This record gives sequence, structure tokens and C-alpha cells, in this order.
Amino acid sequence: MSSAAPPGLPVVDAMTPPVLVLQGPVTRDGAAGPCDTLRTLLDGGSGACGVVVCDVAGLGPPGLAAVNLLARLELLARRTGGRIRLRDPDPALRVLLDLVGLRFEVEGQPEQREEPLGVEEAVEPRDPPV
Repeated sequence: MSSAAPPGLPVVDAMTPPVLVLQGPVTRDGAAGPCDTLRTLLDGGSGACGVVVCDVAGLGPPGLAAVNLLARLELLARRTGGRIRLRDPDPALRVLLDLVGLRFEVEGQPEQREEPLGVEEAVEPRDPPV
């Protein structure tokens, strides 16, 4: 015997990733604490699909110590089958990360494979069909 679906929208369990707030100033030897916290978040199963959001707004002025910390966190996350996503990175930090070749997913920005919403490709009248 079956019953009718309840009226309204279905209830969806939203999986919100945990947030790791990183505070500055970052020192060369200051990676142990955040790495332990990230390991706990990833091992505890509280990360939605293995994603932990790292709030980097409070890191202070970007430097190589911040790059080192983020690289260690990303390596740890990937070794455990997860990944990190940056929240509110300073533009100078993003430039520095690009300079050293580290690519991070940033909250609020589309992934590289996805086109931003509302973008349409223009077609010239003389273009051959694809």
C-alpha cells in the first residue's frame, strides 16, 4: 500500500561544512595547532563530503608563513580524502598563492570547470556549425 507524498517541498538535510578560523599573525612553527584541528574535523565526520572551510580573513598580512600553513592544511586534507575551501582571502594572499603555484577553491566563486551564471557565448553569423 502506498501513500501520497506530503504537500510542499521535500525536506533536505543541508550539509554545511565546518569552519576552521585561522588567526594571525602566522609564524613558521604555528602550523601544528591548525593541522590538529583540521585532522579532528575531517576524522570526526563533521566535514560535508570531506570539505572544511578555512576562514583566512584574520591571518593578517600575507607572507610565506601563511602560504606554508595553507599548503600543509591542503596536503593534510588531501591525504585524508578531503579538501579545504578558503573564505575571505586577502587579494594579496591570493596573488601570493598563485605566484607559488597553489590553487585553492574559494567560497562564492565558481569552480574552474563551471561557467558563471548569466554568461552566454556569442556566435557570429558566419561561424560554421559545430
